[in-house]
Amino acid sequence: MPNSGVAADAAEGVADRWVQTAETATAAATAPGAGEVPEGGNVASVRLLRLLEEGGARFGLLEHPPEGQTVRASALRGHSLAAAAKCMIVTVSGGVSGERHVLAVVPGDRRVDLDGVARECGGRRARLADRGLAERLSGCVSGSIIPFSFHDDLSVLADPGLFDQPTLYFNAARLDLSVALAAADYRALANPLVVRIAS
Repeated sequence: MPNSGVAADAAEGVADRWVQTAETATAAATAPGAGEVPEGGNVASVRLLRLLEEGGARFGLLEHPPEGQTVRASALRGHSLAAAAKCMIVTVSGGVSGERHVLAVVPGDRRVDLDGVARECGGRRARLADRGLAERLSGCVSGSIIPFSFHDDLSVLADPGLFDQPTLYFNAARLDLSVALAAADYRALANPLVVRIAS
């Protein structure tokens, strides 16, 4: 069944705050207060929650004060920094196929290795995408980018260190709502290219 078991992985004193029902998940995605995202941002949240529900993922949700900084969001959610899925949109250039964009997902206690991303993408250079481009490609406000792509021009790279954790935590395309998702289910549903891109 969707949602079973993940909240038990949350820190003591936090687990009882994680939402466990599909109805609440859908309500949370469409509730007032989701408005701090750019146009399409709520769509990303709804699409994410629908994907998790329809994919039978083991997940929970937590509403919290708006926060997009990984360290502070991890503290609000009550988990180790290593269990956060930090998501950055990266622009790679200098390759045969020209400029391309990727979603780089690394553990929250690590940094995106831009040289590593460029190498994996067959490019010569990589840089963090500017905020406007990142928000347009992800459909999420900066600080709430999800580790899934719903954009044809955005492929997903995930560092293998993510899967050292049984549960991954990230904002749900909103600054005031987070997801706890079984790492194995993330890998199955997002189908990222798993390569070393963290330093």
